[in-house]
Amino acid sequence: MPFDARTLAAPPADRSAADARAVARWLLVVAGLVWIMVAIGGATRLTGSGLSIMEWAPIAGTLPPLSEAEWQRLYDLYRTIPQYQLVNAGFGIEGFKEIFWLEWIHRFWGRLIGLAYVAGMAWFWLRGRVPAGLKPRLVLLLALGGAQGAIGWFMVASGFEADRTAVSPYRLVVHLSMAFLLYAMLVWTALGLLRARPTEDATPTRLRRLVHITACAAVMAMLAGGFVAGVRAGLSYNTFPLMDGHFVPEGYWDLAPAWQNLTANIAAVQFNHRLVATATLLLAGWAAIEAWRALPRGRVRGSVVGLAIAVVLQYGLGVATLLLVVPVWLGTLHQAVAVLVLTGTLLALHAVRRPNPRSTPG
Repeated sequence: MPFDARTLAAPPADRSAADARAVARWLLVVAGLVWIMVAIGGATRLTGSGLSIMEWAPIAGTLPPLSEAEWQRLYDLYRTIPQYQLVNAGFGIEGFKEIFWLEWIHRFWGRLIGLAYVAGMAWFWLRGRVPAGLKPRLVLLLALGGAQGAIGWFMVASGFEADRTAVSPYRLVVHLSMAFLLYAMLVWTALGLLRARPTEDATPTRLRRLVHITACAAVMAMLAGGFVAGVRAGLSYNTFPLMDGHFVPEGYWDLAPAWQNLTANIAAVQFNHRLVATATLLLAGWAAIEAWRALPRGRVRGSVVGLAIAVVLQYGLGVATLLLVVPVWLGTLHQAVAVLVLTGTLLALHAVRRPNPRSTPG
């Protein structure tokens, strides 16, 4: 962060505003790194690379293998797990290296995010440039980021269990949800620093409620998508809009106890994702129409319409991913654009906030 003498020479109010903008830009950079991390994680999952590194070494694992002996040791470890024995048996050390590198990049990127966050936080904190009231939230984000690393290993370790060739879908959803939560907190905090609450309530109550309902539906669609990824439901029922000729697929309620159908039944998991995604599409479109009719051109209307555009794009990508039977590049793009939908949701929610005299950022 470059030193700017003009900031120190400015009046206190100007310095405070400049500090808030600087902290917001740093948080948005970190959020951008998280967005890329989500995309890399999608590619890692779709290529089956996530189980290739069987050790959690936060420090030593920063460097990749530097000798053939180390490559062989890691390959020998990988050959002990069910994924190798049941899926990749005999693909050789060169095949192992291909999946290893993607998982290594995934973990390296996580370390890079941690470094960017800790370094930025220390820089602003030690120079007294953290806006008032923000320090507890920054500490909480740091703690959640550390927890996400532990959750990631907890997820990966589930793939080493007997008869498993992939990670637990429940742990995958927890890991993905934490990534979304971290991203949302980073962006929301930055928005709170950049944009003051409105002084007048110009947003119709009906539109505000509609945006909130759309946001809830979007989050539910993301969580449902996590279970689709976890049980690989996208590889089945590759027709649209019907599921192999049925609106509600056969076998929707086959598992017992009944609640497992919501998370482990391929037919039910995919149907639920389709249903919630369609509801999100309709709600986002409705909200955009309401905003266009009720509001003049400006940030509020633009944010709501932007959310609808993001949802339409994501819905189209989801259908294409399904019909093409989940090619890696398209599945990765679909997961990355989920973060775009989340971004649009945050912008819309922030734009329709009620006037509030509180000064706490966000």
